[in-house]
Amino acid sequence: MSDSPHSPHPTYPRGMALLQDALLNKGTAFSDAERDALGIRGLLPPRVFTLEDQVQRVMGNYRRKTTELEQYVFLVALQDRNETLFYRTVLDHIDEMMPIIYTPTVGEACKHFGHIFRRPRGLYVTAADRGRMRDVMRHWPRRDVAVIVVTDGGRILGLGDLGAFGMGIPIGKLSLYTACAGIDPARTLPVMLDVGTNNAALLSDPLYTGLVQPRLRGPEYDELVDELVAAAQDVFPHALLQFEDFQTENAIRLLARYRDRACAFNDDIQGTAAVTLAGLLSAARLTGRRLEEQTILFYGAGAAATGIADLIVSAQVRDGARDEDARRRIWFMDSRGLVVESRTDLEAHKRPYAHAHAPVAALADVVAAVQPAALIGVSGQPQTFTEAVLGAMARHYERPVILALSNPTAKSECTAEQAYRWTEGRAVFASGSPFPPVQLNGRRFVPRQGNNAYIFPGVGLGVTAVRARHVTDDMFYAAARALANEVSQADLALGALFPPLTAIRAVSSKIAAAVAATAYDAGLAAGERPLDLAAHVQAHMWTPEYRSYLE
Repeated sequence: MSDSPHSPHPTYPRGMALLQDALLNKGTAFSDAERDALGIRGLLPPRVFTLEDQVQRVMGNYRRKTTELEQYVFLVALQDRNETLFYRTVLDHIDEMMPIIYTPTVGEACKHFGHIFRRPRGLYVTAADRGRMRDVMRHWPRRDVAVIVVTDGGRILGLGDLGAFGMGIPIGKLSLYTACAGIDPARTLPVMLDVGTNNAALLSDPLYTGLVQPRLRGPEYDELVDELVAAAQDVFPHALLQFEDFQTENAIRLLARYRDRACAFNDDIQGTAAVTLAGLLSAARLTGRRLEEQTILFYGAGAAATGIADLIVSAQVRDGARDEDARRRIWFMDSRGLVVESRTDLEAHKRPYAHAHAPVAALADVVAAVQPAALIGVSGQPQTFTEAVLGAMARHYERPVILALSNPTAKSECTAEQAYRWTEGRAVFASGSPFPPVQLNGRRFVPRQGNNAYIFPGVGLGVTAVRARHVTDDMFYAAARALANEVSQADLALGALFPPLTAIRAVSSKIAAAVAATAYDAGLAAGERPLDLAAHVQAHMWTPEYRSYLE
């Protein structure tokens, strides 16, 4: 023990081990007394800096990086050595940081993940670990895990199969859980389920970090996922499990398989649905058209489109509409054209939205035929919302709703400027990727992202704060309503369908309280219902501030 008059908590590591623990390290912010008590005097420069001083130093170095990928690598290195400083920096500059730690830059990072690899983060569970997944998971040093994000790398954003390089997605998602909703970073776990890849370029890449084999499919794949879920439930019994960036057929099937067997959800399906529903609810305040009065066309008919459409239908049913009437107003368009009843090539998830209509192949012709009030892009096909398409939308409605949700930015169906310019500034617009404000005809538009970061962190906070047994669609409906309620008239005046990112922690807290209330109403929460749910969820929020090691 140190001969200092102060004594550190007995469970803290000492010396270099403390400085190398990213969750505990304060770097140059350790006080003189702490340096004596913890055996680190001499291991740091003598001057003591504040957290604010350190953030200033970080930002100076960060802004000297010349590319977004270099900034991403710099921030990952910071996270690896000092998590508190990383999250303080992100929160203090969230508008600047969000596009770097997540979309769109995380997509570029995933494409190069093995080439920029520095230190391991999270767990890699592979097809070679069949029969011993519990043992692998027990290698994780902490048991009190609150949130697990798992991917198999099958469909990373709009980039397709990136195999084990997709690990950047769970890492990034969990960074948002902490930054946006205060989930303690010590209680997060990114997991890569490596079942191989069918990406020929990766299989021939000497720096590829995953199994060099074709992607596992069929019953063997399902058995592997079964073992993964069972192992996670056994080793981390109170953890929320989020499925992320699985291929469409796997995403839909796995959600159906585990939603009532585990505390689990799929963000691509349910999180995207909730943020889009919130955007449509905000748009209704601008257009004056109620949700149940609108015809909606989805360009793209995968898991995201299905999830959004299903939540829209359930929202209308809650408001008194009939299920069949709500579905009749929703149309899908896939790579083969309009989804209609006469087609014989439709997957099961598309059939509830296949209507009686003649086949139509081109998007502009579909818009002319269906005359949607809202056009939602979830296709991953860039620049498909052309001037002709958006012009057709504007001819049918004074305020057409255009949601170009595909990401990263290179996959967006149109830019914000195109949406406003090609509709003479009448479009009600949001996107999945960030776009700068637009000046047009003397007016300034602020097109905020329809980013799932508005939804899943708050949902995760609400679920984990009350230890809900399952995650339900009702919770995502509650989250969408709570998010829409946080959009002010000042936001709408700018054309923004979502609140500013600077308010994300307050927004996540409101969403968490709504989700927690839904869990208690459904009998899914543990323990007695707190008198003040808002205070209860806020008490579970971690804040990036340095602790004293002498108390």
